[in-house]
Amino acid sequence: MPRDYNGQSPVAFQRLPEYKREDDWIRAFLREAKVGHIASARDGQPFLNPSTFWFDEANHQIIFHSNVAGRVRSNIETNSKVCFEASEMGKTLPSNVALEFSLQFRSVIVFGSARLISDPMVARRVLYGLIHKYFPKMTEGKEFREITDKELRATSVYAIAIESWSGKENWKDRADQSDEWPALDGKWFE
Repeated sequence: MPRDYNGQSPVAFQRLPEYKREDDWIRAFLREAKVGHIASARDGQPFLNPSTFWFDEANHQIIFHSNVAGRVRSNIETNSKVCFEASEMGKTLPSNVALEFSLQFRSVIVFGSARLISDPMVARRVLYGLIHKYFPKMTEGKEFREITDKELRATSVYAIAIESWSGKENWKDRADQSDEWPALDGKWFE
């Protein structure tokens, strides 16, 4: 029988609670993850966009940017509720049972509201935070030109205020196997 999710937090009811990770793990993962996906919706149609991002830990928000005009901005201006995902995949995990095939993964899902950052000083600060995440040894005004007003007018910078989050990790060495079927040999575990 399906579970009733009405009125529940979006992070309620972890199907495999042993995979659940705590806040410190989630923070560390978000500091290192390279690509995130922002889910937004308009007129009942969901959209998903990959993006670089920065976890602005001090302000408990996810920073990303997009074009000054486009689907992401239009969606967020109409409906600020978003979902954000970042994940990492490890190796595939074969099994001798069809429904036990798996893969190693780590992931974080964030639920919140996105807003356009309109203050140019704040937008510059968070964009530099984003750049420094990926290029920590480079400095604006030294290795690269500082963000110009023209460039700032040509981009939309967003902050997702984190309302709730969930972290999961399945990094087992092997998928579950059955004693009722011949065991897989070593060639499948490379």
